[in-house]
This record gives sequence, C-alpha cells and structure tokens, in this order.
Amino acid sequence: MGFLNGLMGNASAADVKELEKELNKIIGTNEQIELAYKLIRDLIVFTDLRLILVDKQGLTGKKVEYLSVPYKSISRFSIETAGHFDLDAELKIWISGAELPAISKQFKKDSSIYEVQKALASYVAKA
Repeated sequence: MGFLNGLMGNASAADVKELEKELNKIIGTNEQIELAYKLIRDLIVFTDLRLILVDKQGLTGKKVEYLSVPYKSISRFSIETAGHFDLDAELKIWISGAELPAISKQFKKDSSIYEVQKALASYVAKA
C-alpha cells in the first residue's frame, strides 16, 4: 500500500535502513536518520540533528536537491488541510527571519500530513 500511497501523492513511511544507504554521502558521521516519509519521489527525512528534504528532479530523478534545515532554524510551520473542493493539503515551513515560507509541500487528501506535522512539532520542540 505504501507504493500506491506514494503514487497518489500521499506521504508514506520510508524504510530508514534503505535510506541510510541512499543518503550515506550527506549524513554526518554521528548523525542518525530517525524517521522518513516518501512523497511520490521526494523524501522528508528527520535526523537527530536536522530536517532533510530530498527533491528528485527530471524524468529520471538522477538530478537531486538536498535541502538541509537545522531544527533550531525553523521558526514556525503550518498545515492547511484539504476541503471539499480543494483536494490538496499543504505543509509550510518558515525559516528564522523569513517573512514568507521557505518550504511548501503538497499532500493529497489523507491523514499523512498530520503524521508529518506531529513529527516536525516534536523535533522542533527539542531544538
């Protein structure tokens, strides 16, 4: 069901052990991946030190952007849930000092946005 959820634009939990191999070039020596969500081809990765957003681009997905955000730099975040006519939910994250959200991710109408928001809230509170 995780693969189908990913295709539908719903975030699904990703296998942390697999991601450790995939992200070994950008994860610090003493850094641990604790939680991750897959959103179509993109990833939202929670480590013990930072939030990593992986944006796979292009037709093949070989071009990849890794956006690293220390939890202490996140000043606020919000979720906008889907309605009857608007079928997309949205997560927005503001970085310290920014007037506009630096990060915006679209989710389909499901409960996965709540799981991601809950994880984000607990990691930001610890920072």
